[in-house]
Amino acid sequence: MSKTDGKVCAITGAGSGIGRALALLLAGKGARLALSDVNAAGIEETAALARKAGAPDVLLTTLNVADREAFFAWAAEVVAHFGVVHQIYNNAGVAHSRPVLESEWEDYERVLSINLFGVIHGTQAFLPHLIASGDGHVVNVSSLNGIMAQPEMSHYCASKYAVRGFTECLRMEMEEARHPVGVTSIHPGGIKTNISSAALQHARDSGAEITAKHEARDKLYREKLLKMDPAEAARVIVKGVEAGKVRVLVGNDAKAMDAVVRAIPSSYGKVLLAATKRMMKS
Repeated sequence: MSKTDGKVCAITGAGSGIGRALALLLAGKGARLALSDVNAAGIEETAALARKAGAPDVLLTTLNVADREAFFAWAAEVVAHFGVVHQIYNNAGVAHSRPVLESEWEDYERVLSINLFGVIHGTQAFLPHLIASGDGHVVNVSSLNGIMAQPEMSHYCASKYAVRGFTECLRMEMEEARHPVGVTSIHPGGIKTNISSAALQHARDSGAEITAKHEARDKLYREKLLKMDPAEAARVIVKGVEAGKVRVLVGNDAKAMDAVVRAIPSSYGKVLLAATKRMMKS
């Protein structure tokens, strides 16, 4: 039996993308699932698919991870329903693209409240229950952008670097206190999700000017960079969690850029900019 068979696994952002793929993979391993997403229709669809995939019990909750009180209420609901919880996958996240000079405070507030504080909320809400389970695991989804920076993505990069640091601190604390909780930081590269298009649509809905450059960047991401199937990403993540890895790089692009950053930490940005320009021209 795998380390996820029969476990109670909570997943944020489960309505689509990596979150949905994680839910379906864990369902096939017999896990009992607590699924949340800000999109109620999305998690209802995921739940139906998870039940078909073999999940014996699925609990659904509409949740904005930026809402601390709601997150703690969800954790209590999960424990009340299942009696125990073993794993929390803090996966929910959003992207944003705008230069620092043009960014509003609201841009940073929105991205950080979801990507960073959502992870902190989830960790603090579930951690006592994971310890009590005797076999817990915190899985926090950072990004390739928790390893390398990109221009016009200071909001996203700041949040994902912070998730990485927060998660590494947590792991040290769990080890020092000898709590029965594993801690894993996840760094996906280009996964075929709607995160880029969703960011562009949010900017459009909020009244921001959408230029040809913004459209071209979204097209670049959708057609050339966001290539890995979410199901494959989920397999890599769960395999890493079951192996007790402290950091999981998802995709060859994540592995390659991690190597580049380590090799030339002071100049990888120039290499990245040159490569991006070439791809934009093509």
